[in-house]
Amino acid sequence: MKVDAYSLNVQSFQEALEDYCKKGNGNKLVNSFMNRYYENGGTPVWVDHWGVDDRADSLLAILESELAEIGFRTSAFHIAEIKADMDKIRTLTFDQHDNVSQVMARLEYNLNKAYLTYAVGQRYGFVNPSSVLNRYDARDKDSTGRVIAYRHLYDVDIESPTDSFFHVAMACATTNGIGAFLRQMEPKTELYGRLRQMLRSANKSECQKILVNMERSRWRDKKHVQEQQKYVVVNVPAFHLWAVGPDSVVDMRAACGALKTKTPLLSSEISYMQVNPEWVIPMSIIRDDVARNGGDPYYFSRHRYYISDRKTGKRVSPAAVSAAMLRSGNYRVTQEGGAGNALGRIIFRFPNNFSVFLHDTSSPGVFQRDNRGVSHGCVRVQRPFDLAVFLMEKDPDEWLLDKLRISMGMKPETEQGREYLDQMDPSVKTPQLVKTINVSPRVPILITYYTIFQTPDGSLQHYSDVYGYDDAISESLKPYIE
Repeated sequence: MKVDAYSLNVQSFQEALEDYCKKGNGNKLVNSFMNRYYENGGTPVWVDHWGVDDRADSLLAILESELAEIGFRTSAFHIAEIKADMDKIRTLTFDQHDNVSQVMARLEYNLNKAYLTYAVGQRYGFVNPSSVLNRYDARDKDSTGRVIAYRHLYDVDIESPTDSFFHVAMACATTNGIGAFLRQMEPKTELYGRLRQMLRSANKSECQKILVNMERSRWRDKKHVQEQQKYVVVNVPAFHLWAVGPDSVVDMRAACGALKTKTPLLSSEISYMQVNPEWVIPMSIIRDDVARNGGDPYYFSRHRYYISDRKTGKRVSPAAVSAAMLRSGNYRVTQEGGAGNALGRIIFRFPNNFSVFLHDTSSPGVFQRDNRGVSHGCVRVQRPFDLAVFLMEKDPDEWLLDKLRISMGMKPETEQGREYLDQMDPSVKTPQLVKTINVSPRVPILITYYTIFQTPDGSLQHYSDVYGYDDAISESLKPYIE
């Protein structure tokens, strides 16, 4: 039977539209929603029996202008193809192979795909950081060299689109609220605005760095850490920590994970501080560094390490534990708290899936380096006492502060503290006047990664891509960028 190229067949249109949805690529959430919407009989948004109205023209005008502003190419959103199909409908230039039903279905699909992809990308990110960063570092490989497990490096709970978001987007499209809706999707942070402005005059070599950090600005953590009145942020490429309060900022250098043992990116809440903590040595360090000294009690004594059976918790003589026994995982190695402990005199604990924390260090010389990627994942802080005071309630008790100073091996500043030291038994090396301090209310913490970062004083700083994440994100942005 001959098909009339000018006749819109509803069934053919629906079948073609569903076929486009099934074959679609790009944003998986957008594809999934569009599949469900059209398969469940959703009304076409952009086309009808009369063709296509000026809402499509408005969308194209907005997209062409905005894509140029954010450094994206129009071909990633099929703008030329959409224009060609709109022209076919308006001039009735169809044929049997590309009839009106086929063109209308393709136009509906491409318009909706471009609209939703841009809206979702601006509001939630064009790249999923979990997909990129949690498949970045190989942890285990099989005998053929194939990666079978990756290190988990990203655990910020970011916002993502729901069906409710998509339904609002569709409602705005049908009521011609496209422009207002898309403007609402753009990040409102000052950093994003400054990056977008920088992009206008950037040369080609600068563009990638700007585009990658613009993308990071689209990932919005559900805790909104940097919108709280009081929070702590660590920017890994800066090797720096900022503790931001309502009327003050405490900032200090930080040392983060080395290239092979990267500090994971996360958001949490600091819940308590431990003074003179013991260090339970991770199994990876036991296997790589400690085990070779198995059976040598002098090594363990010199480092103030003790060994305990993991099942019973009972201490075991170092002389009785061989290297093979240590590598078996049946024994725990712990360093006693106090002066010389790898964690320093205080640790700041917060729930996370990596067993990483902020802490003092027994090797303060590390803070004189420019590249401070030296740890096994934890973050060492330059001024731990100042951070502890920041985390306490406003105007903490002076005697509590002196008890903390004395416990950390610092000089007291009150008469009561000085009298205590004068009367103290000189044989006591580490007076433990305070062991644990709860942080109440808990203080949000964000460990993040920006190579262009706006510090709390408003200055814009550039940092090296110490872990190579810029390249990984840029690679994922390739479908969109010039």
